[in-house]
Amino acid sequence: MKQFRHNIIRAGLDALYFTGAYHVLRPIFSGIGTIFMLHNVKPARPDAFQPNRHLEVTPDFLRATLRHLRAQDIDIITMDELHRRLTAREFGRRFACITLDDGYRDNRDFALPVFEEFQAPFTVYVASDFAQGNGRLWWITLERLIAQTDTIETEIGGVEVRLDASTPAAKQDAFDQLHDLMRALPNGDDLPRAMSALCARYRTDQTAIGRELCLPWDELRSFAEHPLVTIGCHSITHCILAKQHEALAAHELTISRARIEAHLQRDVLHLAYPYGDRASAGPREYELARQAGYRTAVTTRPGMLFAGVADHLTALPRVSLNGNYQDDRILPVLTSGAATAMWNRFRRVDAA
Repeated sequence: MKQFRHNIIRAGLDALYFTGAYHVLRPIFSGIGTIFMLHNVKPARPDAFQPNRHLEVTPDFLRATLRHLRAQDIDIITMDELHRRLTAREFGRRFACITLDDGYRDNRDFALPVFEEFQAPFTVYVASDFAQGNGRLWWITLERLIAQTDTIETEIGGVEVRLDASTPAAKQDAFDQLHDLMRALPNGDDLPRAMSALCARYRTDQTAIGRELCLPWDELRSFAEHPLVTIGCHSITHCILAKQHEALAAHELTISRARIEAHLQRDVLHLAYPYGDRASAGPREYELARQAGYRTAVTTRPGMLFAGVADHLTALPRVSLNGNYQDDRILPVLTSGAATAMWNRFRRVDAA
């Protein structure tokens, strides 16, 4: 089902490109700017089973993106400058912000050199538990666990699950089913509890994967000193905030910020909601972010920026640079706003 969805999205992007429709739609739907969303930037992997491929782009695709933005005479700016322009209602030039979620080492090792080539600033949103070394990258853990076995047996939400994982296709199906089941669990602590049980059964250390892949405080400190880098907050545990009691959701937003500021000795003024979709962050979370003092907060809801978002600074949309669609010809379609306009049924602001 997910592959079918990917195929439909790709077909839509190709149609907008080959028909030239994006040229016609750009003046109407490109808006005043774009916030691009990435996670991992690293060389392509040859593995047949890569369920998290959508979260990974290559340095070459990042380079192509920045080259395209420069060629379009789009300003690449910091989140601080975005906040200034939106609050000042300064919409004379189109702009783009580049953001990366979670705080991976590859952001420094592979992404930073590309940003330096273009002297392009970017923001990395850090989950403090990942920097602390006790965070749980459960989606990557799930991928690695399934990659190493031919059958998955576990209990999720009181239901015993047994899935074939003997081939790459079966592994993909198993991942999709388990991922969806865990994301659908109703309570805030259900997902980590289910993953802990699964890891205990298969003798997998979740926190070791986080320590392997994420920047710890000492490395993050030197990374944050780079003039192109802004560090933002991504909560403490990377939980689904909308499923937490309000006090705990507020704690995730305030304590993580305080920890990052204490370790890095710099202000943290910008937030990315974990997961960031409609089921994970909504009006309550937008208000909590505002009360916590964040200047901006970004979602994963797809969309370009229009003047109206200046009234919703803690509900900003982003455009994903998706690893499934790493094709240079997609870039002018994305920056035209045509794809997100169709996705949003031509609404310009989606903050409800």
